[in-house]
Amino acid sequence: MTLAVLLSGQGGQHPEMFALTADHPPAQAIFAAATPLLGQDPRDFARAGGPALHVNRAGQILCCVAGLAAWTLVAEAQGARIVLAGYSIGDLAAWGCAGRFSPATLLALAAARAEAMDAAVGPGYGLAGIRGLPADRVAAMAQARSCHLAIRNAADSVVVGGPDAALEPLCREAMAAGAARAVVLPVHIPSHTPLLAEAAARFRAQLAAAEAVAPARPAPRLLSGLDGAPVFDLAAGLDKLAGQIAQTIDWAACLTGVREYGATRVLELGPGHALATMARDALPGVPVHAVEDFRSVAGVARWLAGPD
Repeated sequence: MTLAVLLSGQGGQHPEMFALTADHPPAQAIFAAATPLLGQDPRDFARAGGPALHVNRAGQILCCVAGLAAWTLVAEAQGARIVLAGYSIGDLAAWGCAGRFSPATLLALAAARAEAMDAAVGPGYGLAGIRGLPADRVAAMAQARSCHLAIRNAADSVVVGGPDAALEPLCREAMAAGAARAVVLPVHIPSHTPLLAEAAARFRAQLAAAEAVAPARPAPRLLSGLDGAPVFDLAAGLDKLAGQIAQTIDWAACLTGVREYGATRVLELGPGHALATMARDALPGVPVHAVEDFRSVAGVARWLAGPD
């Protein structure tokens, strides 16, 4: 079996996001490491629900906690070749799953990343998802409204970032032009756009100062969340990890990389099902699940151990 593990980005946080892992013994150290950063146990933070789940700093930390906690379920599987790729903040979480940073360091970096992004732009910015129009056409529409292409999910599915005041009119314009869907997302930062160049530079310095560790062997294959290329060189990989804050992410290329690695099944770790949905479109015939599809830890283990 060749397992592709995809780490979720922001937007899908919800009160039950830790239902599967909350009591899983190997995940307890991860919840403990996140508690000082959030000011309370992440499980309690999530259960409280409300707008706090989508505040940028909390959202990035929670997504990394969810990914790392769910990774403890995968790490117990035996015999699988694994390839990792992460979407937006999930890119950082993937580095933790790959064993390149300890959980405590990884979560501190998630907080630092969000703080750098918040410092680079004030309130009044966000992201919108548009599907059903050619990506280049949407990019031109976005540019005309002082917005930027943030993520290329597929040839006809993108995320754009820019001022809140421009995103709603852009979504209306896209729907009028024939888009199947155009909505403002619950992410309040223009991630992956040039508006965050200052944040990328600040986070690059923070990554350089962080203590990276050598992963245990055999290690999963880590793909860059920026362009889907394998990460072989630590410095080059970290440069992309910082740079993607202010550059367009090519998630379609990441899914191509997963396919070329020979994935025979795909599992999304983190809140929501967005990456699993995209993977089903990009890898027809390959079994795909989000970890949130399962009701029990044992159910995840059975699926991972099952035949391809």
